[in-house]
Amino acid sequence: MEYTNLGRTGLSVSRLCLGTMNFGPHTSEPDSFTVMDQALEHGINFFDTANVYGWKLGEGVTEQIIGRWIAQGGGRREKVVLATKVYSRMGDWPNERGLSARHIIRSAEDSLRRLQTDWIDLLQMHHISRETPWEEIWQAMQTLVDQGKVLYVGSSNFAGWHLAQAQETASARHFLGLVSEQCLYNLLTRHVELEVVPAAQRYGIGIIPWSPLHGGLLGGAVRKLAEGGAARAKSGRAADTLAEHRSTIEAFEKLAADLGYDPANVALAWLLSRPGVTAPIIGPRTADQLDASLGALDVVLSDDVLAQLDELFPPIGSGGPAPEAWAW
Repeated sequence: MEYTNLGRTGLSVSRLCLGTMNFGPHTSEPDSFTVMDQALEHGINFFDTANVYGWKLGEGVTEQIIGRWIAQGGGRREKVVLATKVYSRMGDWPNERGLSARHIIRSAEDSLRRLQTDWIDLLQMHHISRETPWEEIWQAMQTLVDQGKVLYVGSSNFAGWHLAQAQETASARHFLGLVSEQCLYNLLTRHVELEVVPAAQRYGIGIIPWSPLHGGLLGGAVRKLAEGGAARAKSGRAADTLAEHRSTIEAFEKLAADLGYDPANVALAWLLSRPGVTAPIIGPRTADQLDASLGALDVVLSDDVLAQLDELFPPIGSGGPAPEAWAW
């Protein structure tokens, strides 16, 4: 396994991050335990979850599964860099959502209880809250850090100017601020290259891409559909996206086949090659899917292949950061 620093911190994390959103709804608890144990065996030490995962209001189903896995001992907690999130609705009352100081601190306490741990390595804001002043957010986060309950703070789904605003207000408090930004980023969705990635690089914030395979569409969806699989691509938004980009995805799968690689691993390897990226989030439902994802670490993409991928999946405008992407 390869490791890198999380943003500008001294914390070492694996180049692949284990996403746990399937644990509970799609992967049973015993199978989830197997996936997590196998991840550790492969050297994956970066686990991502959220208080809302499990999709039963206020229960934190996925966090509870991880907590029971941690409770088995064997050095599990010590080996893992554990990330969770706060923002989403956890109850029916007005103050059970968002980024108020009350909700941040209460949610962190609840996550600690469900995860059966004394500390959260990375507490991420799941979305921007335009109603809450940064002074309030940072005061709550600093309280948790001072108490040793949270070690680092990250964001998710922030715009570039949100990252700048967050960091400047944190700096005024002499607080470390954000160390990571978890954002939608893959070959089909490159808008973060305009402002989010440049802002993150400027402030030393590590990029953690979610949905690196765009809901499975970059994981060999056309081939799998022909074989009777790829259930996620048969309906809804995934089906509409596949219909819109089918010829491109077919060409991408052919390129991957010509290279001798699985399409999913090419898509992951592309992200691993991008500036500022710390670790894409993989979300295996099974141990076999986890094993398959590890092949991405062995994929080396030449400049010629990277150029071909840019032709298939063009960056926005003329490419690169804003404003040059659309202006002279």
